[in-house]
Amino acid sequence: MESHIQLKIDENVFTKDPSSSELGKKIIENSIALIDELGFEAFTFGKLADKIQCTEASIYRYFENKHRLLIYHLTWYWTWMEYRLTLATANIKSPEERLKIAIRLLTSPLDQEFRIPQVDEAALYRIVIAESQKVYLTKNVDEENKKGLFFSYKRLCKKAAAIVKEINPEYGYPTALISTIVESSYDQRYFARHLPSLTEIPKDKEDGITEYLTELVFKAIK
Repeated sequence: MESHIQLKIDENVFTKDPSSSELGKKIIENSIALIDELGFEAFTFGKLADKIQCTEASIYRYFENKHRLLIYHLTWYWTWMEYRLTLATANIKSPEERLKIAIRLLTSPLDQEFRIPQVDEAALYRIVIAESQKVYLTKNVDEENKKGLFFSYKRLCKKAAAIVKEINPEYGYPTALISTIVESSYDQRYFARHLPSLTEIPKDKEDGITEYLTELVFKAIK
């Protein structure tokens, strides 16, 4: 289903909003494809410029470096997940059921219920699995955090953590628990595909990751 949903991306992530021009939209669409194909280390603005037939300088008008571009992609993903979480839990009275929905959304691959222009959701999710930790495992993380570059991720985790707190107000680690299951879902999916001896989740049954993490959460908070 084609969707014209416009997500509001935090302005401090980019220099110029890529959704504001055709070139910007090409940068987003094609950078997802290239990072997915090459990996973040091998990806360069030069290769992207060649692919979309523009100058590197034109890309730098939107993002000051490729790290900021990766943050943009992850920010888009986190913002999209928050939107989906809000939509999926809006009319559910039971906090336990809302938490189950939240865990499922946070730990499952992006589906194709919506087709967002310029975003190949399956490719983006592969980038999330392989590259997401690179946005904050850097020497500049504290400075970037002060600039609010990870606000969308923190907001998403806080939203799900509030449901945990609703179920058990005495539980002392709701945000830590949610951020742990989010990161664990990426790790377990990566392990299942590439380092299978580090997980019991088989590559062809990755839905077991959500089952495992749901059990982990509910045992922790009961």
